[in-house]
Amino acid sequence: MNPAPSPADSRILWLGLHLTPNLGARGIERLMENFGAIEAIYQASLTELEACQIAPAAAQYIHDGRALAEGEREFQAASLLGIEILTRGDHAYPPLLAEIPDPPFVMYVRGSAAKLQELSIAVVGTRHPTPYGRLMTERLGAGLAQSGLAVVSGLARGIDSLAQKACLDAGGLTIAVLGTGVDVIYPRENTALANAILEKGGVLLSEFALGTPATPQNFPIRNRLISGLSLGVLVVEGGEHSGSRITARLALEQNRDLYAIPGLVTQKQAWLPNHLIREGGKLVRMAEDILEELPTWVKQRLQPLPGSRNTGEPTNVPARSSLAEPARRVLSALRLEEATQLEVLQDRLGGDFTPAKLLALLFELELSGWVRQMPGQFYVRAH
Repeated sequence: MNPAPSPADSRILWLGLHLTPNLGARGIERLMENFGAIEAIYQASLTELEACQIAPAAAQYIHDGRALAEGEREFQAASLLGIEILTRGDHAYPPLLAEIPDPPFVMYVRGSAAKLQELSIAVVGTRHPTPYGRLMTERLGAGLAQSGLAVVSGLARGIDSLAQKACLDAGGLTIAVLGTGVDVIYPRENTALANAILEKGGVLLSEFALGTPATPQNFPIRNRLISGLSLGVLVVEGGEHSGSRITARLALEQNRDLYAIPGLVTQKQAWLPNHLIREGGKLVRMAEDILEELPTWVKQRLQPLPGSRNTGEPTNVPARSSLAEPARRVLSALRLEEATQLEVLQDRLGGDFTPAKLLALLFELELSGWVRQMPGQFYVRAH
């Protein structure tokens, strides 16, 4: 028999199995079912290991000490990078994640693993949002943060990163679940965002080994962690074949609440949220719509959002009645659900304003918080 590893090295033992080729989560499950304790796996004979119906190569890898050596190497590499190793059964292991059918045996954490205990909502969607999608993501990301909920997403381009930026800007906590090694930021242009998440007390999380590059098959695998960590999943925009559809399906399988922001039926990015609403997902217009659906014990731990949804007016901006008549006319011509280009807005106003005058009024409304300018000289009413 092999010498028994020290119980103090349990994270190394888990890493060793996690990194054993041709073993996988199901193989680890079989070993634990047969041996009961991870130390016993490393003490078992080759015959005993093979009897667990795992791949012969995996059994040999464990028996001849390569798994243990690889676990030690990975643990040392993680320690040098300040990366925490979290395993099933650790006190910091997120309780919601532990409930899903296939929680990871090992996770790599940059930041404080204790933050994974925070109540959270996942926000996901297309990598190519419309101006409306961008606006709603920023609004919802900030609203969730202000309520005290963490925002979980995947650090991807588009909706993911917009939600996480909005959360940070509102002083909230955000958790990024990566489809790469936790030391590999993808896409690279989100390196600054990843650093900001860590600087502001957030977490980068992955179940993939250090150095794992971005490969297409990894992202659907990580999506189950995005939904599994969260009380519910909010889908902002996504097409019929969007990766967010996988996350939504996983959320339902994990008995998580599913929320969606309705979109224009003529836009392909609105297909997924509109489909989810038709299938029973909860329609969301503002953060309060999500908060109202949460269990009482969750609501009791959250912060009341600033302002009241019943006032009809946003907070910290001038009342609509205090605006000058030309500004009120421009505001009335803009819509919440649709970004409007400058030329279209001018036509909608009957040509009563010159471009220069209209731009001046839009600038005034933007400064007062009533209007948001989007890329390409598009404008949208913010409230």
